[in-house]
Amino acid sequence: MSERTEVSSLGEFGLIDHLTKNIEIHNASSILGVGDDAAVIDHFGKQTVVSNDLLIEGVHFDLMYTPLKHLGYKTVAVNVSDICAMNATPTQIVLGLAFSNRFSVEALEEFYEGVLAACNQYKVDLIGGDTSTSQKGFIISCTAIGEVAPDKFVTRKGAGKGDLLCVSGDLGAAYLGLLLLEREKQIYLENPKVQPDLEGERHIVGRILKPEARVDIVDFFTTSHVQPTAMIDVSDGLSSEILHLCRQSKLGCVLYEEKIPIAEETKLAAFKFNMDPTACALSGGEDYELLFTVKQDDYEKIASNADISVIGYMTDEEAGAHIITKGGSKHPITAQGWNAFKQG
Repeated sequence: MSERTEVSSLGEFGLIDHLTKNIEIHNASSILGVGDDAAVIDHFGKQTVVSNDLLIEGVHFDLMYTPLKHLGYKTVAVNVSDICAMNATPTQIVLGLAFSNRFSVEALEEFYEGVLAACNQYKVDLIGGDTSTSQKGFIISCTAIGEVAPDKFVTRKGAGKGDLLCVSGDLGAAYLGLLLLEREKQIYLENPKVQPDLEGERHIVGRILKPEARVDIVDFFTTSHVQPTAMIDVSDGLSSEILHLCRQSKLGCVLYEEKIPIAEETKLAAFKFNMDPTACALSGGEDYELLFTVKQDDYEKIASNADISVIGYMTDEEAGAHIITKGGSKHPITAQGWNAFKQG
C-alpha cells in the first residue's frame, strides 16, 4: 500500500506551504506571490486580461479515468487558453480547491505536480489561491491573468465582411477521446477484470486528458505582425464558436467542410464509432484551438504557418452562417455544441 497522509495532519496553511514549496516565478510582473493575504502584480504599462473557470467533479471531469496529474495540467491549460483567445500573454494563475476527506495529501501533491508542470510549460506563475473542505468530490476554481500591449486585445466582435475565418491545429479529437474513455469506463464497471483498450488511440485520449493552450499561435501573431480582428477558443465545438463570432460581429459566414482540419487518427477513431469526423469537429468541443478572423491582406503571413487553416470567410449578416459540404451542398450552421463537459 502506498503511504497516505491525511490533510488534517497538516492543517490548511501547512497544506498550502507543502503544495506550493516548489513554485518557480517566471515573470517580473509577479511582485508578490503565495504566502500573504493577496498577491501583487504589475504589468508595467500593459493592459491586464483576467479569466476564471470552475471545474467540478462529476460535471466537468471524471476521476475514474482522469489522472490527477493530468487534471492539474488541464486546469491551467484551459484557463491559459482563454487568455490566448484575447491575444494576450498569460502571466499568472490563482487556484482555489475544495475537496472531501477521500483526498490525501499525496493525491493533492499529484494534482499540483500537473499544475506546476503546466506553469513551467506556459511560463505562468501560481501566485495564490485557497483550499477548503467539500461535502463530496473535488472542486477547482482557477483564475488566469495575462498581459497585452495597450489596445491589442482581440474580442469576439471585431470581424469584418470579407475577413478570412481561420483555426489552429486540428479538431474533433477530444470529443472522440471522451467517447472512448466513457466506453471503456462502462466496460470496466460491468467487468472490472477487463483492462481498458486504448491501443493506438494516443492522439484522441491525449487531447481530452492533456489539452494544450495555443500560446504559440499568439506568439506567432506578434512576431508576424498579424492582428486578428476577432477570436475565440474552441471549447464547445466549432459550429457553436463560429456562431458566437458571427453573432457578436453581426456578420454571416461561409465555412468549407473540406477545409476543416481533422487529424488522420481522429478520422479513424470516428469511423470506429460509426461517426462522421466532420460532425465531431463541428459539435465536439474541448479542442482548445483558436478560431479567429484576419483581414485578407494577412493571408500570406497566415499561410506561412502550417498549423493554421483558412476554413472560410465572413459575409453579410443577412446571408447567415452556412457550411459548404464536400459534395457542394449548402446548409445552415447550427449550434449543436454538444458540451463535452457534460457527462452522460
